[in-house]
Amino acid sequence: MNIKGKFITIEGMDGAGKTTQIRFMKEYLEDRGFKVLLTREPGGTIIGEKIREVILDNSHKEMDSVTEALLYAASRAQHVSQIILPALQRGELVLCDRYVDSSMVYQGKGRDLGYKPIKKINDFATQGLEPDLTILFDIDPQLGLQRISSRGKGDRLEEEKLQFHIAVHSAYMDLVKMYPKRIKVINANCEIQEIKKEVEELLKNIIEEGKDHEIIDCYCS
Repeated sequence: MNIKGKFITIEGMDGAGKTTQIRFMKEYLEDRGFKVLLTREPGGTIIGEKIREVILDNSHKEMDSVTEALLYAASRAQHVSQIILPALQRGELVLCDRYVDSSMVYQGKGRDLGYKPIKKINDFATQGLEPDLTILFDIDPQLGLQRISSRGKGDRLEEEKLQFHIAVHSAYMDLVKMYPKRIKVINANCEIQEIKKEVEELLKNIIEEGKDHEIIDCYCS
């Protein structure tokens, strides 16, 4: 793969405030002359958005866990092939709200399918494409659920019981240990401006030439 651009993914529990920070990231990078593609998963393509509707529909309570995992991978395969890879090959900077890590935690741990099977099917789906940087917004699962409930009824995964979300949070912490150079943690309980400062530091490092991934975790006190 002839990759000229940079691939940054954003992860975290629902309710962690990812949307606000992703908008800031896009503006910050565009202000510095980068052509930025902002996209999301599941979705990002016409096919992917249709799959998203099926996955998250609250009326699909009977969905098998393996079916769920494969639908996410199918949406991701189309997303990478149609949108992400071409943008990276053009030299653009891609910001993606969720990627393979979400499947690792939600289906691998939350659905108890295991990390290895999920990684295997997604390596196939993504042609092995890995992010240059993953920013993980960390929040207590219970607080995240409280924020979600304040918005009204959630989707099929958001409506899962607290124990499911605790398992997902635990899985994210597992991934931080598994991929310490790629995944950088930011405390989503901090003030928005403090979070922005830490995001800015991570972005400075990933876009500065010659500074690959020599960056430290940002965790405000």
